[in-house]
Amino acid sequence: MTTLEVPPSPRPRRHVAVTAEDPHTRGVARGEQLRDGIPAALDAYDRLFALGGIAPDRVRADAERALDTIGRFHAGARAEIEGIAHGAGLDPWRVAALNARTEILARSAAVPPGECTTIVRRVAGGPGRAARTFGVQTWDWHVELRDLWHTVESRGGRYDVVGITEHGILGKIGVNSAGLALHFNILGHERDGVGGVPMHVLAAIVLGEAGGVAEAVEMIRGAPVASSGSFALFDEDEAVLLDLSPVGVFEIRPEPVGGYLLRTNHFLTPVPAEAEKSRLYQPDSGQRYDFVRDRLARTEPPATPAGLARLLVTGPGEPPVTCVPDPGRPLGARWASLATVTLEPAGRTAHILDGTPADADSRPWRRLTA
Repeated sequence: MTTLEVPPSPRPRRHVAVTAEDPHTRGVARGEQLRDGIPAALDAYDRLFALGGIAPDRVRADAERALDTIGRFHAGARAEIEGIAHGAGLDPWRVAALNARTEILARSAAVPPGECTTIVRRVAGGPGRAARTFGVQTWDWHVELRDLWHTVESRGGRYDVVGITEHGILGKIGVNSAGLALHFNILGHERDGVGGVPMHVLAAIVLGEAGGVAEAVEMIRGAPVASSGSFALFDEDEAVLLDLSPVGVFEIRPEPVGGYLLRTNHFLTPVPAEAEKSRLYQPDSGQRYDFVRDRLARTEPPATPAGLARLLVTGPGEPPVTCVPDPGRPLGARWASLATVTLEPAGRTAHILDGTPADADSRPWRRLTA
């Protein structure tokens, strides 16, 4: 992994703000604001799909199947995706393909998923002191998508939501006005495919509809899931890490020492791990996990989200928790930490850094409140 610095984006990071009770109307507003950006995102993913040997007619069939599944599970999510397509002047299946990009790419062995690292800390309360939970993650993905994501502020549904997502995709990482926060990592299982609710759409539904961890977990357990991912879910009272997979949903609770939840890109529970696509993630995921876990054990527990973010800074000779792309690698193999996000349920706040954790002292953080 090279230590060359990723150049800053040529423009300030786009912020999309929408307010409407009707999900289709919210989608139209999002699509109109991203009318020039969604086609660029589609072009990037079309190239990744082609690199993975996924033909355009297969992409369309997968996208239409995903859209039908979304509609059966949550009609409002389908209406919002169709609204985005309307606002951007595109066929609905094109926007559905973006929302199901993880599941469609699961067909390919040539385009492995990204590398993300997440830490959540649950601080127990005491006499005169309230319990506190906060989290941080890097969002690592193809550097070609560097300019094709935005911060988002969506109001008017059951709960307001703030966070980040990619152009055309309903959701990814964020916190809602009920104080539920969600970090998101991709995992890989041999049975992954299209046919369930896409992970990104499920994350958006959970943030828009769940008032806390317990309600979110119940909602996820009721969803048809045909692909894999991890949601770190936390509110003011509890925290849980989920292994989501085609063979079930499995919970991990915070470690008793330090109150941490730690996630990279491999399953942490035995049942889905039996058929993990370890060839896509290992040894990298395990090396990052062990490195950060050791650092947590040797470090005074951070008292703030910013302090937690500093634990994700790595350099030469260390596992690429801070992920910087190698410009000599081909399309599909140039990974970068595109964003660093901290979430704090008590304040309903997300802080977003346009860059790696190492950029925290040289670039501004954007603060959003749900």
